[in-house]
Amino acid sequence: MASIPGLDYAWSHPGGAAVKAAGKKFACRYLSPDRSKNLSRAEADDLAAHGVSSVVVWESTAKRPLSGKSAGAEDAKAAAAQAAACGMPSSRPIYFAVDFDATPGQQTAINAYLDGAASVLGRARVGVYGGYYVVKRALDGGHAKWAWQTFAWSGGQWDKRAAIRQGKQASIGGVSCDLNTALADDYGQWMPGITPQEDDMQLGDQVPLGDWVPRHWPTDKGLADKKIPVWVTLGSGYAHSRIAHENTDKLVAMVAKLQASEAAQTAAITAMAQALARVDTAIDVPALVAQVRQEVTDAASKALEGLHISVTTTPEG
Repeated sequence: MASIPGLDYAWSHPGGAAVKAAGKKFACRYLSPDRSKNLSRAEADDLAAHGVSSVVVWESTAKRPLSGKSAGAEDAKAAAAQAAACGMPSSRPIYFAVDFDATPGQQTAINAYLDGAASVLGRARVGVYGGYYVVKRALDGGHAKWAWQTFAWSGGQWDKRAAIRQGKQASIGGVSCDLNTALADDYGQWMPGITPQEDDMQLGDQVPLGDWVPRHWPTDKGLADKKIPVWVTLGSGYAHSRIAHENTDKLVAMVAKLQASEAAQTAAITAMAQALARVDTAIDVPALVAQVRQEVTDAASKALEGLHISVTTTPEG
């Protein structure tokens, strides 16, 4: 299990240098209607410059999730726009905060709120922040894919599915921060212009192909979605290696044809020499065949002088 140290903070910012000096690898930052506490592109760049990843959480008011599905959709739209402005890739998750001790009876509204967010972002990008019971109920019902659990309202219990755990507080760079620990290699982190990070990508993850690839192989049903697994792209690259492989097959076929042609030529020359030998018994058939074959080879070599055979392995733009 991973154990990656991080932190979160609101209005006061310690800065990337202080976060790095404290040994933290990520910062969970706000998206909200209050710009003064939100993550900005400049801050995300500063964190990234010091090797610190960003994670984002949306919170307007503590009990906003009780407003249900329409509120979730509205907040997700605003969160997505703010995250994009900070340089977050559209594939990364957004956590939605349930920052109070919610009762079981309130979970229906909370789940509806998360469903509303999923209607905008897609379920795979929806995360929930809250205490043990909120997190557990949301994950059990399939209303969130990601979870960030706080020790508050948890009674000492931790849901093993939560990617991030929030614990004690500490002063870093003169700023009071909550300390967090990521327990998974992928906990929703990103850096502007650098994500997906190489060490976060799994071999089975799908990566996009250029439009020309399915056009080049239109009958290949496996390319219909214009995506292939990471493991296929390893080595010299999918398109280059596939074209090289296909061209190699063509070259092998060409060589086979040349060999067949050479055999046919030899048989024809031999038949001609044998016919001449029946007229002139002094003719040495093997010697004549060898001589004619050599002359044919020499003529072919001269014809091919300066001719370069090229195989295109460069994909189209």
